[in-house]
Amino acid sequence: MTVPPASAIPASTPFVDRHIGARRQADVDAMLKAVGYDTLDALVDTAVPRDIRQDSGLELGAALSEVETLAELRTLAAKNKTAVQMIGQGYYDTVTPPVIRRNILEGPAWYTAYTPYQPEISQGRLEALLNFQTMVQDLVGLPIANASLLDEATAVAEAVLMMRRANKNKEARDGKTVLDADCLPQTIAIVKGRAEALGFEVEVADLSKGLPDGVINGVVLQQPGVSGRVFDHTSVIAAAKERGALVTVAADLLALTLITPPGEQGADIAVGSAQRFGVPLFYGGPHAAYMAVQKGLERSMPGRLVGVSKDNAGVPAYRLALQTREQHIRREKATSNICTAQALLAIVASMYAVYHGPDGLKAIAQATHGHAKTLAASLKAAGLDVLHTSFFDTVTVAVPGKAAGIVAAAEGKGINLRSIDADTVGFSTDETTTAAIVDDVLGAFGATRIDAAAGTDTAFALDAAVERSSDFLQHPVFSTHRSETQLLRYIRKLSDRDLALDRTMIPLGSCTMKLNATAEMEAISWPEFASIHPFAPDSQTAGWRELIADLEEQLTEITGYDQVSIQPNAGSQGELAGLLAIRGYHLSRGDEQRNVCLIPASAHGTNAASAVLAGMKVVVVATAADGTIDHADLYAKIEANMDALSCIMITYPSTHGVYDADVREVCDAIHAAGGQVYIDGANLNALVGLAQPGHFGGDVSHLNLHKTFCIPHGGGGPGVGPVAAKAHLAPFMPGNAATWTEGNDVPISASKYGSAGVLPISWAYVKLMGGQGLTEATKAALLAANYIAARLNDFFPVLYTGEGGLVAHECILDLRELTAKTGVTAEDVAKRLIDYGFHAPTLAFPVAGTLMVEPTESEDLGEMDRFIEAMISIRAEIDQVEHGDFTLADSPLRNAPHTAAAAISTDWTRGYPREQAVFPVHSLRQDKYFPPVGRIDGALGDRNLICSCPPLSEFEN
Repeated sequence: MTVPPASAIPASTPFVDRHIGARRQADVDAMLKAVGYDTLDALVDTAVPRDIRQDSGLELGAALSEVETLAELRTLAAKNKTAVQMIGQGYYDTVTPPVIRRNILEGPAWYTAYTPYQPEISQGRLEALLNFQTMVQDLVGLPIANASLLDEATAVAEAVLMMRRANKNKEARDGKTVLDADCLPQTIAIVKGRAEALGFEVEVADLSKGLPDGVINGVVLQQPGVSGRVFDHTSVIAAAKERGALVTVAADLLALTLITPPGEQGADIAVGSAQRFGVPLFYGGPHAAYMAVQKGLERSMPGRLVGVSKDNAGVPAYRLALQTREQHIRREKATSNICTAQALLAIVASMYAVYHGPDGLKAIAQATHGHAKTLAASLKAAGLDVLHTSFFDTVTVAVPGKAAGIVAAAEGKGINLRSIDADTVGFSTDETTTAAIVDDVLGAFGATRIDAAAGTDTAFALDAAVERSSDFLQHPVFSTHRSETQLLRYIRKLSDRDLALDRTMIPLGSCTMKLNATAEMEAISWPEFASIHPFAPDSQTAGWRELIADLEEQLTEITGYDQVSIQPNAGSQGELAGLLAIRGYHLSRGDEQRNVCLIPASAHGTNAASAVLAGMKVVVVATAADGTIDHADLYAKIEANMDALSCIMITYPSTHGVYDADVREVCDAIHAAGGQVYIDGANLNALVGLAQPGHFGGDVSHLNLHKTFCIPHGGGGPGVGPVAAKAHLAPFMPGNAATWTEGNDVPISASKYGSAGVLPISWAYVKLMGGQGLTEATKAALLAANYIAARLNDFFPVLYTGEGGLVAHECILDLRELTAKTGVTAEDVAKRLIDYGFHAPTLAFPVAGTLMVEPTESEDLGEMDRFIEAMISIRAEIDQVEHGDFTLADSPLRNAPHTAAAAISTDWTRGYPREQAVFPVHSLRQDKYFPPVGRIDGALGDRNLICSCPPLSEFEN
């Protein structure tokens, strides 16, 4: 075979051409023609106000190829040093079963899915999350659990706030919160930071010695404690309840296979992390936290709750229960600002429990405990002082003046221990601990192995009072899938029930469901990134810190701000971080009275919830008829709150999908009144390379890396919400919870770098695109949205437009007039789209009775045309209702979605043919998705709350 010369081999396709779907010039021209423009630049120049446009391109360097990007990631990874991680402190090494790692953590059917707000096309991930809830409920001994929260420390903070609002004892309601001194240090830091903003007292005390004096609202215990100590909480819990307090226990799920559950000891709430159930360390996250509560508290619980209802054929079906309590819906009345979860990681943890079953989990726990006992017995025999005799996996040892040397000796053997102080060392065993590791640890202490002998002073057995006697994980799902073949098929069966981005466009306005490229995803499970403890010494994390610093610098350039912190592990947490920075700034200037936050009525609901958590008073600014901020009302609110004005929170482009031309005027008015401007970065996908919020009036913004910067949504998490600020706010950016002391910058997440494990995705995206590619992506997103708006406007009027009748990166389709004439609702359209194989656009936000569509730059013209065809076909069915061809109740719209079982039923009596039900357009005959259930009865599920795995017989009837 003749090999062609190198010059004859075509260069590989630039990544930007793979990221942007409508990249062929013929497709771009066709879309421009529909919108009415000759060039893409002409469209952009009209849509984006001239006075916010940036003067020069992004200085991010030239785009790299996929091969080059992965090579750079390999170089960075090589600068990290993997070790045996025995630091503990809430983070433990674990083994992710390969079948779970490859098919869920690295499986696009799972990581590209969206939050299951459309439950009919989310039955697979909802079942996996229900398994998670059941697993948690069984292990902690409480009847209701959520799925899930962000990390353990913030979960404790949520529990503290929940105790403060749920305590019905009048005397205790405004009392102090008491934290056990053996709580994780990062937990204490997070709770104290939240308390400072909200103005309530927190006391830290050794609760093994009893409760402190004073009126107590709630108590938080840790089981096991950070020192490793395990003690019977029953008496302190009983004493707390006698004094009118509620009780939370932060508990280790693996330990609970051996230790009496918090619920059985009388706790009201249990929280913790599911990280050690197969989720890599990830340098601190993402990890799924959990919360479980006693009956009666479920309606106050933050996070998501999966429940069981029935569809329109009476078939049991999963859904998000009590959905109206979602925090972004409740706005300033919200009890939390949580609106995302770590769903993907919760699913991994649930499958880990399915994989191992109760016997497997208990065996892992016994082996972990056995290694800890051997270490403690051997150290005691060597004359060292082991500080606690009852522990699970963590041993604390007094070594006067020798801690540094012991820690260094262990590091020399490739093992990280916990350096507590100059005289004390701790270590934690885990699933990966081996006999050889035990010997190396002992060698670092100058000791040799002896066995922990029962009945002697080296036994170190758990106290009988804390040993678990109850069963757990008795549902068949935790014992059925024992072989890898069975589990692989179970994973595949669940994913086949869902619609994710790997199968279809997900045109969700405000959510930016774009390509999560394989090259971007590849590095997250490399051991050099995934196996690093968040508290590992800096000498072992040079690659991680270089990647993070580089990403923060890139985001600084993109946004026009002066500093970025990637610590917040969700957009809502980025909002809170930005608002706390504003609060800190005002306090530093002696402006304690500045606590009013102005929020437009159209803003994201979490804005108001975050403002309340930052200790601010929310004042809503009206929206004008054209969707912009009502200037008369804005100036009136500024005048009325002149001395108390802290800030305004605005989304840009607006939540209505339009570039408001008055954004600089609004910013100037707030600044003139002494306030700060928070620009919500949820819609940054319409700005990158075109305009920088830090240059057109913003003082601080949060970004969504799980939107604009390609971290996948994972069925509802992980997310990353970095906060970017101007220089005057930089001193008030998030602090490090692990080293925090009172009076310093408030930490937002448990680990310094939040959900670091997914940052290589965004880093790779920016490198692959380069500054020019990112700008082209933004322009392509604007073209895609305007193309859909132009094509559908005659069928579903576009509610708001800006200059030239254009929208930004999304558009709102108004169905209210059609609903008034026919009764067909936006929800009917959303459910009918399932029959066409589509996830619905965003339903009823930000305007009730509408659908908000965002195609993103990653969708090609063919997929957009398929969506447009579906919407036009649905409009024809609405017309059929209006013309009386069939009643609304008997229409394909109200009966959607249609299952295969419904389509082949022998008693089909509906007023439209089966073909119209399931094959409304010809292309579906070749490639058809059938939802596993029909339309689900949400009200029934809320009235009859079932939030754990029901008997399998329920699904066989």
